[in-house]
Amino acid sequence: MSTITANTSKEGTLSQGHKKVIFASSLGTVFEWYDFYLYGSLAAIIAKQFFSGLNETSAFIFALLAFAAGFAVRPFGAIVFGRLGDMIGRKYTFLVTIVIMGLSTFLVGILPNYASIGFAAPAILIILRLLQGLALGGEYGGAATYVAEHAPHGKRGLYTSFIQTTATIGLFLSLLVILGVRTWMGTEAFEAWGWRIPFLLSIVLLGVSVWIRMQLNESPLFQQMKAEGKQSKAPITESFFSKNGKIVLLALLGATAGQAVVWYAGQFYAMYFLTQSLKVDATTTWLLIAAALAIGTPFFIFFGWLSDRIGRKKIIMAGCLIAAITYFPLFKGLTHYANPAIAEASANAPAVVHADPRTCSFQFDPVGKKVFTNSCDIATAALAKAGVPYTIQAAPAGTVARVTVGDVEVQSFEGAGLGKDDSKAKTDAFGTALKQALTAGGYPEKADPDRINKPMVLLILTILVIYVTMVYGPIAAWLVELFPTRIRYTSMSLPYHIGNGWFGGFLPTIAFALVAATGNMYYGLWYPIIIALMTFVIGSLFLRETKDVDITAYD
Repeated sequence: MSTITANTSKEGTLSQGHKKVIFASSLGTVFEWYDFYLYGSLAAIIAKQFFSGLNETSAFIFALLAFAAGFAVRPFGAIVFGRLGDMIGRKYTFLVTIVIMGLSTFLVGILPNYASIGFAAPAILIILRLLQGLALGGEYGGAATYVAEHAPHGKRGLYTSFIQTTATIGLFLSLLVILGVRTWMGTEAFEAWGWRIPFLLSIVLLGVSVWIRMQLNESPLFQQMKAEGKQSKAPITESFFSKNGKIVLLALLGATAGQAVVWYAGQFYAMYFLTQSLKVDATTTWLLIAAALAIGTPFFIFFGWLSDRIGRKKIIMAGCLIAAITYFPLFKGLTHYANPAIAEASANAPAVVHADPRTCSFQFDPVGKKVFTNSCDIATAALAKAGVPYTIQAAPAGTVARVTVGDVEVQSFEGAGLGKDDSKAKTDAFGTALKQALTAGGYPEKADPDRINKPMVLLILTILVIYVTMVYGPIAAWLVELFPTRIRYTSMSLPYHIGNGWFGGFLPTIAFALVAATGNMYYGLWYPIIIALMTFVIGSLFLRETKDVDITAYD
């Protein structure tokens, strides 16, 4: 096995120059995550701006799907830019990625909405999300590889953990900017047009990021490998169509898939759960999430440091297992402390939809063309929109659905064949009657600010973030150490981005659709729990510990 003599020390520490390089690459990655997560933080507003041709529940699901579209293409970005990074170098590859990301984000800020240009608006929005996903697919693997190849032996977990903080700091930064702009201009103006300002600011961050990336030097390991003519000529073939392909598959199923769902459940899904299911106002939610991120972020560094001492695998597997075991009580705790009136009303006046189960659809329409007009769908959509938990009780075939809220009954209606005016009149009448029944049953339209136990909500959110840091802090070092230098960028990028782009990125969409379909506000948690347990089993049995691996080997 050949090795490369790198400009790192087995025993010593990084030079000031190398620390500057690591700081610069991490800062650029923060800006890229900021760009990417603006959309997720503003999903509810974007649903109204770009998907207003759909009903509110479908619009929000569609907005989440557009958010997930950026994740869907991340593996393709990993292949394209990973190949370039292994062939021509790390530095120039992620210089290109930051330009694509910054320009795509800026264009979202100037894109006309649905009211202005119709279906072209969401179509262009999704294209821009795809470009963002491609860019991010090439960014992370390059940054993690670049930092790891500068770090001394025995400190890779610590130094790559700084890269691991960038996603959370980027989310934190996006929340701060959104809060600042919203507070400055007011909620009405912000939702009308001010939401564009955080996207437009990305052009400034792009300029800073490009300047930072231009100051970087190439990885010393890659430079020496290239000087010796040892870099891979076919990194995709060597990564996926050789014995290395088995390690890629195990890294996906036994490491990154579980890490991804814990990351997104603990940060994004928790945010959606508070705003959509518990009806906590957006500003309070963002402040609580931002505070939890601020408290939890140092734990990325802690668990990265700890992984240099006890190993990456133990920490990540423990995080997946603990998260899977505790998600149900933690999210039920969020309900109890953020909006206890929902649980109280559900116990005292349960909402039940009485309908033929065969007429109740799974209201997930990824192309936005289907219209849900039967009486069961009208009833369940209205309850889901109101954030009310419900059950479906079977009724005889041909029965028009009805909703009971405690002792109060509200009759739904069949919408098929109705004209626009008749449909609107019946919808308004049904909505008014249902709202009155829910109010009488004690269901709140919004969480009562005086009943939100903010310290306890913050505590639960912080615990969820600490789970994130357990699985995410050591993952970059583990992935870097699983693969040789000549194909490292490509090999580690694909499992990371399939795990985070597909298993993680689709979590909010899948979970929200499951909740809307079942009426159980906790049902969506089964998705991250099952994936985290799968990763725990596969990773524990089939992946090796790597903390003592010499990464200077190039094959």
